[in-house]
Amino acid sequence: MTPPASRPIGAVLFDLDGTLVDTEPAWMAAEARLAADHGIEWTAADAEALVGVDLWDGAAHFIARGVPMEPDAVVERLVGEVLDWMDDALPARPGALELLAALRDDAVPVALVTMSTRAIVDRVEGALARALGGSPFTATVAGDECERGKPHPEPYLRGLELLGVDAADAIAIEDSRTGAASALAAGLTTIGVPHAVDVSTVPGVVHWPSLSGRTPADLAEEIRRARA
Repeated sequence: MTPPASRPIGAVLFDLDGTLVDTEPAWMAAEARLAADHGIEWTAADAEALVGVDLWDGAAHFIARGVPMEPDAVVERLVGEVLDWMDDALPARPGALELLAALRDDAVPVALVTMSTRAIVDRVEGALARALGGSPFTATVAGDECERGKPHPEPYLRGLELLGVDAADAIAIEDSRTGAASALAAGLTTIGVPHAVDVSTVPGVVHWPSLSGRTPADLAEEIRRARA
């Protein structure tokens, strides 16, 4: 096998929610229901503030707003509602499946790095494996397996460690400001693909409007530019 440092792309590390799969509406709906059940006014700005955030940090936000629940209970409720919403035909973001398939064809290692829990990771990985004829991931990092979630670099550093790849040879793809900050702090060239929020405003992020039509060669070019 070709050593990672000599490949055009050592690895690609993807966020999940809103980047590969359009689960953000399900998370936002679950959050809005939780707020409504406790008489808390919940705005679009509130929903946007939690995009890409560690689930336990999000739970702390709800508790500070007056939800009388323990953090684990908040997370369990939200995750449970999102799992109930999921089925075998998860809505992939434009271009995501095609790019994952192309990376697999080129034997590029791919990691999933998400703040969603292992239960959600396993459900999504299974759905993607059915859609693509096999899992597209070499490694996966779940939010409930990290001591410090995004925007801390720990999740992406863990992904790089699992893949055995240096940050300089890899690239991350994110749809949230929090996630992009995490990837940048880990030393990764970072592509921001907006969905629920405008991630292009994060300094240092490479802005792509969509993954549609994107190829491994496009990713390799972004790494080359970062090295130049």
